[in-house]
Amino acid sequence: MAQGTMIFPPDFRWGTATASFQVEGHTTNSDWWAWEQEPGRILHNQRSGQACNWWEDAEADLDRAAALGNNAHRLSVEWSRIEPEPSVFDKEALNRYREILQAMIARGLEPMVTLHHFSNPLWLAEKGDFTSGLVVDYFRRYVAQVVAALGDLVSKWITINEPMVYVYMRHMRGVYPATATGYGTAFRVIRNLLRSHAAAYHAIKEGQPAAQVGIAKYVPVMQNRPGSNFLSTPWRRWLNYLFNDLWLNGMVSGRFAFPLGRQSIPHLNN
Repeated sequence: MAQGTMIFPPDFRWGTATASFQVEGHTTNSDWWAWEQEPGRILHNQRSGQACNWWEDAEADLDRAAALGNNAHRLSVEWSRIEPEPSVFDKEALNRYREILQAMIARGLEPMVTLHHFSNPLWLAEKGDFTSGLVVDYFRRYVAQVVAALGDLVSKWITINEPMVYVYMRHMRGVYPATATGYGTAFRVIRNLLRSHAAAYHAIKEGQPAAQVGIAKYVPVMQNRPGSNFLSTPWRRWLNYLFNDLWLNGMVSGRFAFPLGRQSIPHLNN
């Protein structure tokens, strides 16, 4: 194989990423926190507990990222910290996120902020989370508050992290916290995630017209298993549509097709 030198442009971003529930510790208002307390949910009944103690000492990891030569970092903000009860926003939590973002900038790390990374507030779970159409307005309200509080420090936003992983692991496999499972539920959640992304996009753009906004999309490669039968190809194509094309094409066209017909998401593509 020929060897060559690849030159990256000067503004190329080398970065790391964290997710709030996975690193902050003591996110006790999260559905994940409640779920992991149930015996047998997690291998050996482990608990997240203090996790990496990011909430108290994120700066130590940011020092390490800067020492590695990073110039960017993606972190998520925890909805259950920021809005522990409906319409009640925690200013101390938002101020701590400001401190973390300011620490990133001081170390030469450009922030990219994810607004939803798998975990939900307990109060939202009680209302059905993304199985309910109510989530769209709730998510817009939360996003607007975050942008108002942090927008002067952030120009790149991820509305939802890996939405199809969220759907698959919660509502199709049932191995993440879920209020309901099954394909019908999964399709309803997909629609509400797309609607929530569209609502969040416009909430961000209202406050920051020049902001860059998108989702973090996991794109799996679907292949037929060796020796598989004639049904494998249509099944593979359906999975590729469900996991990949539905999201990527839908966010351009504003439309998507499910087994029960085509649907449109208002304002999804603009």
